[in-house]
Amino acid sequence: MSNQYSSYSGNDLKRAIIYKFLLMVLLFTVVLVLTFLFADFVLSMFTWQADNALYRLLLFPKNNPILVLSFCWMIGFIIIVFISWKKIIYYFDTIIAASNQLASSNEDLITLPRELKQVEDQMNQIKQSAIRNDRLAKEAEQRKNDLIVYLAHDLKTPLTSVIGYLTLLHDEQEISNKLRQKYTSISLDKAIRLEDLINEFFEITRFNLSKQSLELSQVDIIRMLEQITFEFQPLLSEKNLSFQLISPDKLDIKCDVGKMERVFDNIIRNAVSYSFPDSAITIEIKEEGEGVRIRFENEGYTIPEEKVNRIFEQFYRLDSSRGTNTGGAGLGLAIAKEIVELHQGTISVSSSDDQVVFDIYLPTLS
Repeated sequence: MSNQYSSYSGNDLKRAIIYKFLLMVLLFTVVLVLTFLFADFVLSMFTWQADNALYRLLLFPKNNPILVLSFCWMIGFIIIVFISWKKIIYYFDTIIAASNQLASSNEDLITLPRELKQVEDQMNQIKQSAIRNDRLAKEAEQRKNDLIVYLAHDLKTPLTSVIGYLTLLHDEQEISNKLRQKYTSISLDKAIRLEDLINEFFEITRFNLSKQSLELSQVDIIRMLEQITFEFQPLLSEKNLSFQLISPDKLDIKCDVGKMERVFDNIIRNAVSYSFPDSAITIEIKEEGEGVRIRFENEGYTIPEEKVNRIFEQFYRLDSSRGTNTGGAGLGLAIAKEIVELHQGTISVSSSDDQVVFDIYLPTLS
């Protein structure tokens, strides 16, 4: 915030106060001299009696002009300084009172005198920015709290299933092999889901506490994506999905391989989760400028614009329900964005006509 508002240092206000003070002194001096000249003119226009009281009063300034002018000027200068000082104190009191409003939660704009218009505008910008940041922080905290509640609920569900089926296996000694195999398979699936949820808890802590750094190495990005997509074959078969890879035969880039694998894994996993059954996920890779552009496209329900704008936020989930199949911690895409930006690249998403497109651009790193 300091960089955003550092353009104002108070110099304009100080100059305005000094100019106003000097203008008052100048006007007072001019008025004083004109008054003295007018008095001298009046004195010379008439024939005065020596014992006239007004004549004697006007005669003293005429005979002692420097003394009278200096005295009057000093008196006037002191009065102007006093008035200016009271004005400055008033400005300070007004600014201090207005500064107390910066911490208030209401959205009423701060109003200052016309001379402090620049200060008023800047204080309102700071206040609006603070209110906006506070609102975003509360929303993020609320999403995190909701996520913990969801995960706690989801942890209990598979754990209950695991205990239930293992209890059946333990208590039913005469259970058939077919049922034993079925219960064992279900227990294993639930245990794996339980492990995934626990890992998500650790992921939250890691994401908040760790500072990412890059370990760069040369890699053929085509082979990398071929290998990652191959590992998704079991998930693809569940929805009868397929991959289509459009790329040159070979394309080497320098990146942190482990972190970029995580980016691609998160995006592809997201595409698999939200793709229509019996559709294809297209990955297009091409050189562009001084880098490489990777485009992931899948067929799925159009993402509303308000969700597109928030899809890379921490703890934000497209599916806000507690479904165990698609509900993750809401960190995958947020971490993907952080990793891409660490590579000095960009990542964006667009959605229309039941198409979802993730676009990544990675520049050449030395």
